[in-house]
Amino acid sequence: MSAEPDGPEDRLRRLTTIWSRALYPVASTSRTRAEFEEQLLPLARRLSELLSARSFDADAAKAVGAALVEAHCTDPEALSRTLDCVDAYLVLYCGGDGPQDELRMRSSRLQHAMAAGYAHALRGRTLAEQESIAQAALRAQGVVAQALHASEARFRAVFEGAAIGIGIADLDGHILQVNEALLRMFGLTQNALRGRRVQDWTHPEDAPQTWRLYDELVRGEREHYHLEKAFNRPDGTVLWTNLTVSLLRDADGRPQYQLALMEDTTERRLLNLRLRYEATHDALTGLPNRTLFFERLEKVLAAGDGQRFGLCYLDLDGFKTINDSLGHAAGDRLLVEVADRLQSCATAPGEMVARLGGDEFVALTTGPGTERAVDELAERIMNALVTPISIDGRDLLVRGSLGIVEGPAGERTAAEVLRSADITMYRAKSAGGNRAELADPEADARAITRHGLTTALPTALERGEFFIEYQPLVHLGDGSVRGAEALVRWLHPQHGVLGPDRFIPLAEHTGLIVPLGRWVLEESIRQARAWRERHGGQDAGPLRINVNLSPCQLSHPRLVQDTVEILESAGVTPDALCLEVTESALIGADDDLLKPLRRLAEMGVDIALDDFGTGYSNLANLRRLPVSVLKLDRSFTQGMQQFPADPVDLKIVEGIVTLAHSLDLAVTVEGVETGAQAEQLRVLGCDTAQGWYYARPGPPERLHDLALADATG
Repeated sequence: MSAEPDGPEDRLRRLTTIWSRALYPVASTSRTRAEFEEQLLPLARRLSELLSARSFDADAAKAVGAALVEAHCTDPEALSRTLDCVDAYLVLYCGGDGPQDELRMRSSRLQHAMAAGYAHALRGRTLAEQESIAQAALRAQGVVAQALHASEARFRAVFEGAAIGIGIADLDGHILQVNEALLRMFGLTQNALRGRRVQDWTHPEDAPQTWRLYDELVRGEREHYHLEKAFNRPDGTVLWTNLTVSLLRDADGRPQYQLALMEDTTERRLLNLRLRYEATHDALTGLPNRTLFFERLEKVLAAGDGQRFGLCYLDLDGFKTINDSLGHAAGDRLLVEVADRLQSCATAPGEMVARLGGDEFVALTTGPGTERAVDELAERIMNALVTPISIDGRDLLVRGSLGIVEGPAGERTAAEVLRSADITMYRAKSAGGNRAELADPEADARAITRHGLTTALPTALERGEFFIEYQPLVHLGDGSVRGAEALVRWLHPQHGVLGPDRFIPLAEHTGLIVPLGRWVLEESIRQARAWRERHGGQDAGPLRINVNLSPCQLSHPRLVQDTVEILESAGVTPDALCLEVTESALIGADDDLLKPLRRLAEMGVDIALDDFGTGYSNLANLRRLPVSVLKLDRSFTQGMQQFPADPVDLKIVEGIVTLAHSLDLAVTVEGVETGAQAEQLRVLGCDTAQGWYYARPGPPERLHDLALADATG
């Protein structure tokens, strides 16, 4: 018996086990590894919840990083191992079936926030330790200032043996003493430091409040302050420190000295910068990734004040073919070359290029004149792709489809702007590719509606939102109703009744056309049986039902079996059914594709060639197709609405009818709207017709009434 699949709790446990095995060797804990794993389990569960949360919670992710410090995971290797584990396994075990690109982007942001929380907590822990040392130093320095205290040796031990840098200066800023740790941090000697003034150590990246806090301290207005500060070393490198400065007072409480405690955070800062870079840049091309691009775009859109933006969304045409034929390594080298070319296109202030993933890139420009700037940027991008790219000795011609969005900041969110650019890019690709298109709000709205319909289709069939209307097929000779064409409709909760042109292409694209087509066939055959029973039974001759067959259904392996089962279940003979197949679907069809139709035709099911005359097929091919009916497209009869009728249209229709009858094919005409048309078609020899002249598509009761009227007429 097969094992049950892992549940969410099992996958969470597996993630926690991997995490604890990686972290335990560098954790300063007295717990066993099993106990340590139980300690990590709530943190892993919190990360899983944050990964799938509706909105991103940076503070909660920071709290997970801080919790690692509380768990005594303070070794420098602990953070690196944690982030590696989260990056490799969080989406795998906790992502479920969600969109992988969005989950990986959320995972990257979680890692960055965890690192920030870890660094902040570690800094707080260090500051607490520094305060303890500072208190000891303050007490000892009071003894130095009085020059009478008996514990000078203890102070010197704390001063010289401390792992952090300690320096003492007077209130004018002259440095009096420093310990060995501080000398090592700066790479200086005692003599080189003595006599220097604190005020000389300014740095371009000093926080705005740095020297204001210093002035307040030496004036006696504050007892201490701490902040992050950079110092220039003699060798030209930069020393980053967590700096705590405290005021030392004499026995009477008068300010006398200042005491500085410095922790070297250069390596930690470099680690944070590296983590930040890796979280915000594409590993393959080095370009900013989706996370950094969104941050930049959100900042631009929030600016307002007349700020404008222009965005180009690029997708390479035919990249999958290159990957499939030359391999992913060649595809990666191609992407790197494309990235370099795009980077050279965006060199002006306010311009940025990023890789969103796969072969999708974006370029952003900002400023007051983006209407012109974005067009120029798009032109540079398209020109950059003109020159072939050499990969493994092959010159590959790369083309791209570009969607352009331009407008004022403050009106749309970053997600809305990117969605508009994506829609516009696909519009360019649908138009043949290798071109740029400008965003159109109306086209965006249509695409969004189309997407909404696509996502709603699967549940619409389950909820019974589809229904069928029937348009009668009338015999032109005696005017009797011979059957009807089944036309499916969608009663959408928001958009009302939708015709097949709105959703059939979407159903074909998603594969839902197969179950939808089977449902239409079942309902239509059931209705055909009901008509037969109401119209006089089997001997009265059943009304024929015409059902459209899509190309996807035509190639489905169960077409014949499903049709037979539906007919037998309803107790309807095959001659009551006519399947309509468009001419374009049968152009160039091989024997394998025609075989199911031949089997159905042999059983007695009529096959109609729909929209005949629009597919440019060879008329000689009609002999090899298993069809019994030609349905002339309405374009042939439009010229007959006027009087006199277009003689060219008359000749064409007459020729087609003559050819069809010579091949023992019946002819049905669509789109009949006037009595003059109907009479002309009767004279030309057409067999049956349908159109608004007879009746619009409607409920099945209307067809029954029409057939009954014919029978009693």
